[in-house]
Amino acid sequence: MVSKRNWLCIFTSILVVAGCATPERIVLLPQADGKPSAVIVESRAGKVVLDKPYAMADVSSSSIKPGATNAAAVNERYADIQKSMPPRPTIYTLYFILGTTKLTAESNAQLDSILEQMKKIPAADAIIVGHADMVGTDAVNDKLSRDRAEWVKNLLIKKGIDIDHVEAVGRGSREPLIPAKRGVEEPKNRRVEIRVR
Repeated sequence: MVSKRNWLCIFTSILVVAGCATPERIVLLPQADGKPSAVIVESRAGKVVLDKPYAMADVSSSSIKPGATNAAAVNERYADIQKSMPPRPTIYTLYFILGTTKLTAESNAQLDSILEQMKKIPAADAIIVGHADMVGTDAVNDKLSRDRAEWVKNLLIKKGIDIDHVEAVGRGSREPLIPAKRGVEEPKNRRVEIRVR
């Protein structure tokens, strides 16, 4: 499946061609984390699913021709495009104790290392996304996830991390890392993701 978090792995998600004289080429790039992805390519001529790294399709208004390429060919043909793409975000994850804005012992132990790594990224933008597990109501989890994100944002500022723009948001329990039923504790869902670019 296509992951919302790995948007750079696909040149184009869905293409509808309305009558191009020159064929368009769509190439599915591999995900940075190795997870599978896919893209649907559509035109008046039909539909093709690209679901393997470097699968491609040449699309015109009258045909879709699937094929395959490789990393070397993509790097050569699309070098200028790849250079102009924004860098992939670096993602750090911190975990929290149930119902609190206190880090787990494991995350607390990793904090200095994460901060040192972040200091090496020049004047970055950061999105800090807080999450909660399925324990508690939606209202409680929304507030808790925002509080966790704000706590991390304030910590980064206090520790002197050079960030040009920082945004802290909470997702409540809507985007679990590990699926769980309402009322069930899941420590991996009690987290904050720091996405730095």
